[in-house]
Amino acid sequence: MILSDLDALRQHGFDDRAIHDAAQVIGYFNYINRIAHGLGVKPEEWIRPWGQP
Repeated sequence: MILSDLDALRQHGFDDRAIHDAAQVIGYFNYINRIAHGLGVKPEEWIRPWGQP
C-alpha cells in the first residue's frame, strides 16, 4: 500500500489544521524567496550562510 503525502503526515500526528498551516507557511516562504531572488535582493549582513556557526 502506498500512502499519499497527506496520509503520511497524518500518521505522524498532523491533523488537517496543522497540514493547512504548514502548507501556508511553506508556500509563503517559497513565494517570498523567489521574489527576493528574482529582484536580486542580497541577504542582510548579520545573517550567516546556512551551515556556518
